[in-house]
Amino acid sequence: MSKPIRKASRSLKEYFEGKHRYEHWYVDQQVYFITARCRDKFPAFASDEAKAVFWDRFEHYTSETGFTPMVTSLINNHYHTLGYLEVGLNLKTLMQRLHGSVAKMVNDLLPERRPGFFRDKKGKEYFDGCIRDELQFRRAYRYTLTQSRRHAICDDYLLYRHTRVRMEIEEAVRFAKERKAFLEGVPYKRYMRDG
Repeated sequence: MSKPIRKASRSLKEYFEGKHRYEHWYVDQQVYFITARCRDKFPAFASDEAKAVFWDRFEHYTSETGFTPMVTSLINNHYHTLGYLEVGLNLKTLMQRLHGSVAKMVNDLLPERRPGFFRDKKGKEYFDGCIRDELQFRRAYRYTLTQSRRHAICDDYLLYRHTRVRMEIEEAVRFAKERKAFLEGVPYKRYMRDG
């Protein structure tokens, strides 16, 4: 039995110029991969003070909305998180409150305010993806875990305090499987390749 998927998009039209429009999916009891980047790749989180703002608001709003982070990494201009959300519609609340408060508080620290703090030129503020299966989960987990190496900050995520592991990978896989938290049966082309 498949899970009900509620969708939201900035337009009522599903396609534009032959391409499927971007949309957010709200699915209950689901593992999500979420990522957002500061507009124009601006390093708004370069300071420890700005990073502290992000972590404080992240902890507050993930707790408030029932999002269970498994692994999260914050880099100077973006973040990634992989976690479990009990109530899918809470994703919208989480992202509005997290991004709104972080943008306001970090802008207060910057010498010049950054309008559209997380918004790209097309108006998107973040990407969220429902994880389909264990393979995709393991890839998203590893990708998030290794951000400090990918961005030449340090080779070992254990030495980078802004990569936070709440669940080691095997524990996280068990957690997701016990809750049937993968959106199985819905294809995702990027992860259909071997390896």
